[in-house]
Amino acid sequence: MNGTVTLVGAGPGDPELLTLKAVRAIGRATVLLVDDLVNDEVLAFAAPGARIVQVGKRGGCQSTPQAFIDKLMAAEALKGETVVRLKGGDPFIFGRGGEEAERLRAQGIAVEVVNGITAGLAAATSLGVPLTHREHAHGVIFVTAHARADGEPLDWYALATAAAQGLTLVIYMGVTSIDALQSGLRRGLPGATPAAVVQYASLPQQRQLVCSLEALAASVRAERIGSPAIVIVGDVLRGVQTLSLTRAAAHTA
Repeated sequence: MNGTVTLVGAGPGDPELLTLKAVRAIGRATVLLVDDLVNDEVLAFAAPGARIVQVGKRGGCQSTPQAFIDKLMAAEALKGETVVRLKGGDPFIFGRGGEEAERLRAQGIAVEVVNGITAGLAAATSLGVPLTHREHAHGVIFVTAHARADGEPLDWYALATAAAQGLTLVIYMGVTSIDALQSGLRRGLPGATPAAVVQYASLPQQRQLVCSLEALAASVRAERIGSPAIVIVGDVLRGVQTLSLTRAAAHTA
């Protein structure tokens, strides 16, 4: 009898942000395939006898080939194992969860997906701002700057036009192409548009910067912000300045 595969979102890093459903799935697993961005503390919820296989996947670094991961998941499930594919963030937001689920189901393997808090949401929350706001942003766009090698490059001007209409841009894997990102968005957005970068969102080593779009690339280099990081662009970030002023006033009162 075939086993099962559960694609589990481990969230942005802080293990306290795991869902109860994720914790239960991790505890039932006999085999866990763990991505590089998953906090080691999450593995404390695994059963003592579970086999843990590290299958590092991180943009800009040497990674386990996706084809190998697909074959390993299928092989273990077909042997009757209860497999958990543990991913940073959410499996269905830039986590290749859709591709993996399709390939497994094509082989007759039952697949379940457990959502996790995506890094883009955690990054905004860590700054104390929302991604949508009735006065500043009526929607949000999640986009990855890491396009397929054989795919069309991102249309940054189109994204800038959407942002100018009141949408927050949340950009994954953008710091390695920060110059192209900035110049593309500047074609449709004022230089004074607020921007932010958050590295290691929700973790103790989190670092962040808030600046104007015009100063974005220079600020990233000056602060030596690297991956993994989220870039946020939009008027919701004006609340960061307001929040800072409120905290300063409370501190001096």
